[in-house]
Amino acid sequence: MNLSKIQHSYGRLFVHLMFWMVCIIWLTSINGVGMPSYTITLTAVLMLLPVHLIYFYTLRYLVIEKYLDSRRFLMLGFSFLLTSLFCLCLYRTIEILFSDPFLFNNIKKLKPDFWWSKLDGSFSEQFFNLRYMMHALEQSNTVVWICLMISFFKMWYERKQAALQAELNFLKGQIHPHFLFNTLNNLYAHTLSQSPKSPVIVLGLSNILRYMLYECNSDLVPLKRDIEILKSYITLEKIRYEERLDLNLVIKGQIGHQQIIPLLMLPLVENAFKHGASEMVQDAWINVDLEVSEHRLKFKVSNSKPSEPVSSSKSHFGKIGLTNVRSRLELLYKNAHSFTTYDEGDMFVAILEVNLKSSNR
Repeated sequence: MNLSKIQHSYGRLFVHLMFWMVCIIWLTSINGVGMPSYTITLTAVLMLLPVHLIYFYTLRYLVIEKYLDSRRFLMLGFSFLLTSLFCLCLYRTIEILFSDPFLFNNIKKLKPDFWWSKLDGSFSEQFFNLRYMMHALEQSNTVVWICLMISFFKMWYERKQAALQAELNFLKGQIHPHFLFNTLNNLYAHTLSQSPKSPVIVLGLSNILRYMLYECNSDLVPLKRDIEILKSYITLEKIRYEERLDLNLVIKGQIGHQQIIPLLMLPLVENAFKHGASEMVQDAWINVDLEVSEHRLKFKVSNSKPSEPVSSSKSHFGKIGLTNVRSRLELLYKNAHSFTTYDEGDMFVAILEVNLKSSNR
């Protein structure tokens, strides 16, 4: 077992201990009203505490884990009922044999004429007394169901986070192959002609791959670094198109310690090259404007469009890239972004605005 797992185990143990300490204090404070002292009440609470522990941990780590995940709901309900009845009987037994006589004897010391009708009758008569059985049912279930509600919420949150992370990993996976495919095609074309620019492309691609493999695993990356990769990509594409493309990149504002989710802007630029410049024989242009104001980022990409519509397959991949951006924004910058596209007759515009301080990661 590695250090992180040990620390996690100790952390869980600490949380459980703190929770049961809170429960003990709560039960003592409630049941101690009218009692000779809270010390006596605390002792009685501790006598019954094993029932709460058995009840909760049996349900949480045996019944729920065995039947809920496998969706065996009939067995889940039956096991819940059986465990509840067993703990009810155990709770009532401890009351009759230990806690109630203990409380009675301590109160009797202070009030010699004290009489408690709850202790009247034999063990079986006390045990099957409907009034006190219902009271025991309430007492044995209250704490446990509070525990279970907290546990269910924790399970729901952890599964939601796991599903979110899986979806984000899937969306990231969509970005990488698409980008690599275009860049490798660029390198392939230059190596065929033995272009002296090939080493520049290899170094640029190496820098981008290093970023993708080792830096994009974080939820957030420095904005400055993400912009550097964006510039590297644009440089590689400018080598590919040479004089056939009019490209303008403008960056305004102070870029300091801001952070952003990785590769959020790249698909918009990639889309402009793929569905603007690569489809046009001449007069192709792309404008990229990035403005940063404190923690507000505005990113605008506009590109020319061919007079003839692009093929359905290429249009489909373009939609994938834009859908990807929208999905990641909804997951990570919910209610803290705007993303608008304009598909005009001779141009396409994408405008992204993000509040960098409002990331949900």
